[in-house]
Amino acid sequence: MPNDFDFIYFIGVFEYGQSYTGTARPYEDLLKMMLRHLKKGGRIIIAIENRLGLKYFAGCREDHLGTYFSGIEDYAQGGGVRTFTREGLEHIFYTCGVENYSFYYPYPDYKFMTALYSDKRLPLPGELSENNRNFDRDRMLLFDEKQAFDGIIKDGIFSVFSNSYVAVIGDDFDIKYAKYSNDRSPEYEIRTEICIDTDGKKIVKKHALSNEAVDHIRSMETAYNDLMQRFEGGKLEVNKCSLCEDGKSAQFEYVEGITLEEILDGCLERNQIDKFHALFNEYLERISYHEEMPVADYDLIFSNILITPEEAADEVTDKAAEEVFGEPVGNDVEDTFKETSVEVANGVSGETVEETFVETVSEDSYSDEPSLKAIKNGVWTIIDYEWTFGKPVSSKETAFRAVYCYVLENEKRNKLNLDAVIDTLGITEREAEEFREQEMGFQEFVTGKHKSMAQMRDAIGYKIMEPLKWVHKFDDSSKKERIQIYEDRGKGYCEEDSYFVRDAYEGENLIRLKLEADGDVNMLRIDPAMDYCVVRVKELTFNGEAVELGKKNIITNGKSLKDGSYVFATEDPNINIRLSNLDRMGKNEIVAEMEIVRVPEEIAKDMAGAVKKIW
Repeated sequence: MPNDFDFIYFIGVFEYGQSYTGTARPYEDLLKMMLRHLKKGGRIIIAIENRLGLKYFAGCREDHLGTYFSGIEDYAQGGGVRTFTREGLEHIFYTCGVENYSFYYPYPDYKFMTALYSDKRLPLPGELSENNRNFDRDRMLLFDEKQAFDGIIKDGIFSVFSNSYVAVIGDDFDIKYAKYSNDRSPEYEIRTEICIDTDGKKIVKKHALSNEAVDHIRSMETAYNDLMQRFEGGKLEVNKCSLCEDGKSAQFEYVEGITLEEILDGCLERNQIDKFHALFNEYLERISYHEEMPVADYDLIFSNILITPEEAADEVTDKAAEEVFGEPVGNDVEDTFKETSVEVANGVSGETVEETFVETVSEDSYSDEPSLKAIKNGVWTIIDYEWTFGKPVSSKETAFRAVYCYVLENEKRNKLNLDAVIDTLGITEREAEEFREQEMGFQEFVTGKHKSMAQMRDAIGYKIMEPLKWVHKFDDSSKKERIQIYEDRGKGYCEEDSYFVRDAYEGENLIRLKLEADGDVNMLRIDPAMDYCVVRVKELTFNGEAVELGKKNIITNGKSLKDGSYVFATEDPNINIRLSNLDRMGKNEIVAEMEIVRVPEEIAKDMAGAVKKIW
């Protein structure tokens, strides 16, 4: 039955192609087979993991095999599954004669997607912050994926490291971006989209995801009208909103510009603190307009303010770029001041800028005043007012929340002196604490009894192991994990009659020693480490005979937990063996096997102090 399907879906299936066909080129043959069953104008949808997804570098196991780094290592150990990079998929398409296709990027992956990006709307720095989504098994956490994604996005290589792909064979969809806010109470569950309308223009839509959320969608038009009335005559524009015919969706303008958040980030990155505060004061002045009126956008955070700099509102020109960046940038304006666009998003982080300023001007050549002037004289637009309430809210409360959310979302912003901001707002510490409590209450109001994906992951209970937290234990291992041997021939121990044993560790916590001692050695001392530790002697033999692990033969400067196990509350632990009590020969062999764990000083002392009570 050729040409009989409008849609053919491979959702987590295409990677098993070699199991279905058993041919020399299984993935190409599987796709060719499916193409024969596709109607003209139909689409094939392939959802699949990216072999080089960032999460695998960061310590997630390969989804199908449950092993670390298998895809990154090109499945060197074999297995019946293969995932692909984007280039790998495109090569398969080319081999099959497919020319019309497009790629989408589900985040954090296609299994539990909360946002869908495309080549027409790629993610922005700061957006990809929910990365610990290991619902099926334990994982490692080798680095901060959010910070890594930010750098990847800035370098324009996100498509290489996206965790998953949704490849569409056939005509592209009108939707270029989608974000799901479905971890809220039912009455606030919505989906936000950037799409193309019938006239070929980009628009933004918000859709109710439940019947209970319809009233929330309809309230946005009311919020628009109320905010327009409040800011009439002021210096804040409001992104236009209208209800769709179905009554369950709202449509917004697609506005060009750059968010205040991104501009402030640039100030911090270039250490332009005075400029940051100048822009913050400008923000405070604009949001204070008619603050006494009974209408307020509670979510007037920096990412929800879009700025179209002066002379850039209608057309991007060399002159506009010069005024924004402070010096001429030549003819290559496209690479310096790219088209930017924004969607009206939801929740705390509301911006969606398709492409942003590309920093090509060095800090030394950056001229602060012209850029500041262009920004101040530009058009400032409120792009997301989903949480507008019919009551007055003081500008200092709104501004405090904006700064509070701004700093919490990115640790790089910790360089901001919050005390200076609080002084500007005239907020007491008690007021600041009240505002923080109000924010917690607001988040509970929005989510209700629903749990976020991160909370569900925590409830499932799979571990996130962070090797970097263990590494410090071994940073000084070359100094601390040294095993020194002393011999007493009747005159006591001395450094001249001691030596270090190389390669004694057979594992992270296992020591195995094979020592020789002359017949005149009365006492042999083993220092198992140069640190606080707990030691258990698993084996101790003298000339092949087991040595009794009691005080008759063993003396230590630690506390005995039981025969053969000791805790040392000292950085100079030692275990002394009375060879004089044993049947010595001219040459003697001592074999010892010990388990050792280094412990912090306070724990070692607490354990040593408790021994008397136990034994």
